[in-house]
Amino acid sequence: MTRLSKRLPIIALAIMLGLGVAACGKKGPLEPPSEDGKSYPRTYPNK
Repeated sequence: MTRLSKRLPIIALAIMLGLGVAACGKKGPLEPPSEDGKSYPRTYPNK
C-alpha cells in the first residue's frame, strides 16, 4: 500500500467529523437568557 492509501481513511474521517461539528450549532451571536425564565414557582393551568 502506498502512504496516501493508508492515510486516506483517516483524512476522510477527520473531514467528516469536522463538517459534522461545523453543521451543528446556532447561527449568529449567543443571547443571554431572558428574565421570563426566572419566575419560579410557576403556576400551571388545571385541566
